[in-house]
Amino acid sequence: MLLFLVRHAHAEPGEPDELRPLSPRGRSEAAALGARLAAHPTPPELILTSPLRRACETAEAIAEHVPAEVRIDERLAPGATADAVRELLAGLEGPVAAVGHQPDCSEIARELTGSDPGFPTAGVAEITLPA
Repeated sequence: MLLFLVRHAHAEPGEPDELRPLSPRGRSEAAALGARLAAHPTPPELILTSPLRRACETAEAIAEHVPAEVRIDERLAPGATADAVRELLAGLEGPVAAVGHQPDCSEIARELTGSDPGFPTAGVAEITLPA
């Protein structure tokens, strides 16, 4: 299973946190990420996303470039864990993109791979998981 673990693109500051939209910079980052994933030899066929607005907007921008369904899942909200990602992926065919938050992405990557590749806004790590 190929997992593209994605941190949402840059968002505007503000409250409430769950409603913060992408900034102009973030929209550009998300579009560039979508183009990058579309050019990948095995682009995502499904995009799972946190329900927070900035994550959903990032997922939607990716979906504009790859023919992938977007599914919102509470398990990717802030506080997501590697176990939650494993649950999400159980029974799915890959490749899958999962859009989440920091520091969760770093912690998930560290648990799944043993290292943290770093996750700037719109950062992505390619992780191959056992079937």
